[in-house]
Order: sequence, then structure tokens, then C-alpha cells
Amino acid sequence: MTTQDIQLLATALASVLGLVALIVSRPKLHPLLALLLVSVATGLLSGMPLDKLVHAISGGAGKTLGAVGLVVALGAMLGKILADSGVTDSLASAILERASRKLLPWAMTGVAFIIGIPMFFEVGLVVLLPLIFGVARKLEAEQRGSGSAYVYIGVPVIAALAAMHGMVPPHPGPLTAIATLKTSVGATMLYGFIAAVPAIVLAGPVYGSFIARRLSVRPDDALIAQYAPETPAAAEGGAQGERPAPPGIGVGVLAALAPALLMLMHAVGEMLLPRESALLHVAAFVGHPIIAMLLGVIFAVLVLRPGRPEAVRRALGDSIKPIANVLLIIAGGGAFQQVLTDARVGDAIVHLSHQLPVSPLLLGWLISMLLSVSTGSATVGIVGAAGLLAPLAASGTAVNQPLLALAIGCGSLFFNYANHAGFWLVKESFGMSMGEATKTISVVQSIVALVGLAMVMLMNLLPPLV
Repeated sequence: MTTQDIQLLATALASVLGLVALIVSRPKLHPLLALLLVSVATGLLSGMPLDKLVHAISGGAGKTLGAVGLVVALGAMLGKILADSGVTDSLASAILERASRKLLPWAMTGVAFIIGIPMFFEVGLVVLLPLIFGVARKLEAEQRGSGSAYVYIGVPVIAALAAMHGMVPPHPGPLTAIATLKTSVGATMLYGFIAAVPAIVLAGPVYGSFIARRLSVRPDDALIAQYAPETPAAAEGGAQGERPAPPGIGVGVLAALAPALLMLMHAVGEMLLPRESALLHVAAFVGHPIIAMLLGVIFAVLVLRPGRPEAVRRALGDSIKPIANVLLIIAGGGAFQQVLTDARVGDAIVHLSHQLPVSPLLLGWLISMLLSVSTGSATVGIVGAAGLLAPLAASGTAVNQPLLALAIGCGSLFFNYANHAGFWLVKESFGMSMGEATKTISVVQSIVALVGLAMVMLMNLLPPLV
């Protein structure tokens, strides 16, 4: 390692510590201001040219809003439609009626496991927030004074979505590692499912039951009212009997899962159809998260008919107001992430990895973990680790390549923190402090990453699948 590498690593560490200090201690800045100030300071300390620093901040914020912000906004609209039409309340009641309090986290884990197969972490969380809030609100009313119902229900969902996102194709991270290492999609997917199950169980229902009793997390009242009103919120004029009867549970489930089904269709098409297929191009278009969410909102409006057109329009506009703060903070997180990436902190991590004489599987996990933690991007972690180890995988060295791809994906999940957009989405959606968010999403994803690594090392002792 060079002196410059050490300086970059020290700058990255100091920037994260400084960000936490600005938010949790004096002057207790708004997270958006803190993120932007730390982004500027990090760029200056790392020697970035001023024009490149400004471009990194604006480009990172814009890229994150384009990839995540639009989906979050459309998800808020879909959640409002589901709440206003009574679907959220009906689904929450159905789950509560069929599962005891102890089984609720397991039921939510199963739902998130299925949703997480085709969906990005952030997209899946946005889609499931209405259901999380609906079940947690009802549980909170029944079980007062026994910790946070929102953490109890939300942590299993976070664990399942995170594990699927980092371990199982067709998510872009695992697919990138598979393509770079030139290994098998099927074997990696099978290994991923096997590793994901114990990781989700320990990080989700088990850890969630433990930590929920020790937290008093409760989302903002405006978000609760939007996603899980006390009674199905009538559209304007509904008091006069203009609001149609609530839809059947089957129609409601279809409307809620429509975006997930479109994304799943794209995922299946990628595995079954040739790349030049026109049908695959269509599936890729409608299965893109933004298009899938857009079509889902339109489908829900047409099928659920939550009120008169003018009332629906006002309701959709109102649905954006409670998440405006979330969107801006996510953009700030994107700016911070891009500055760390452009400052080439990742290169310093790669150079550090050359000093680590360890197993290729563990090395892949470590490189991916260090890159992800330092840059705030699981994708950077996966791309960097896979690229570094690709020559080793192709050299004929005795290494299980599907397990290497899985190890890299697991490493990218470790300790999702303040430079990750997903951290801020969870923190702001659930109304958490920095400490509470660390005890939930950061610890949950760390458990998933460590259990995933343990499963990789265990499966490496068995005969390979291919």
C-alpha cells in the first residue's frame, strides 16, 4: 500500500465518523445538510478537483434519485391507493387472523422472501411498507408497552429482502459476479437459496424478536396515516356514499404484487429466452423497477377504484408529501457515495487486499465487504471484488466459482451504514435515530453477511454442484 492509499482510507473513515457526529451531536444538523457538508469535505481532503467534486455531488444525488427516488415516490402512491381502497387493512387483518403474535414475523418473512426474488432491496421495502405498517399498527393496538411493533414486523422483512438482494440471481449484484467470474447462474442461485434461509431466520425473526423489545421505534404519524389509517381512508366525498365497496382480497393482493410480478417476469425471461428475443426486450422494459411501479400504480387505480378521479389525483399528490424528507436524504446519501467512489477509495481497498494471504472465498468476501462499507455501494463492492478475483478463477486454481460469486455477494451486504441509500430509507421510513437504525438495518445486514459467509465455507466442504 502507498501513502496515498492510507490517506484515502483515513479520509473515508473520518468522513463517516464526522457524518455521525454532525447528526447525533451538536450542531445536530439535518441529515441532508450533514451529508452534503461531509461530501464536500471528503472531496477536498482527498484532493479532488473542484469541478469534479461538484459533478460527483450533483451526479450522485441525481443518479440515486433516478434509480431509487422515482420508485419510492411511485411506491408511496401505490401505498396510498392500497390504503384508501381498504386493501392494506384487509391484508393486515387476514395475516393477524391466521397467525399468532409469535408467528407474525415468520409470516412477514415468507412474504418478503417471495417479493425479494425479483425486487431490489429498496423497491421491495417500498412495496411492503403499507403491509408492514398495517400489521404493526394493529399489533401495536393489541400489545401496548412491549417494545416496537414496527421493528418486530419490519426487521424480518429487511433481512429477507437484503439476503435475496445480495445472494440470489437475478439481482444485478450476483449476476455481475457470475458474469465476471464466468460461472453458472443455476448453481449460484441454488447455493444462494441454501445460504439465504439460515441467514434470514437468524437476522430476521430471531434477531427481530430480540431487538424489538429494546426499542420504542414508531414511524411519523403522517406516514402511518397514509399507509395504515385507523379505518380505510375514504376518498373525498366517500362519507356521502360515493366510495365503492372494498375490493376482494384476491384483487387487492394482485394489485399489491403487480410490480413484483412484472419484475419476476423479466427475471424468468432472462433465464429462459435468448438475448436477441423481442419478447425479452418487452419483458425487460415492463420489468424495469420504474416502469413496473408505474404500471402497478395505474393498474391499482383502474382496478381498485379508490374514489372519484379528482379525489384520487389529490390523494396521489398528498402521498408524496410525507416522503419528501426521505427522498432528499436518499439523494444526499447518493452524493456522499459518489464522492467516495470518485475519490478512488475503492482502489485503496483493492491494494489493501493484496496484503491479505487468505482463502479465495474469504478474500472475495473481505474485498467486497471493504469496498461496500467504504464506498456505500454494494455494486462497487461486487464489481471490484469479482474483477480482482476473475483472473484467479480463470487460472484453474481449485476454487468453487459459484461459491466465490456467492461469497462476494454476501460480503457486499455487511454493515449497511450512513453512506448507503438503503440505510436512510429504513431510518427515515421508520422514524429511527441513527443509533436505532444501526441496531436494525446495519446489524441485520451484518448478520446476513456473516451467516452467508459461514454457509459458503460449509458448502465448500461438500462436493460441488457443478
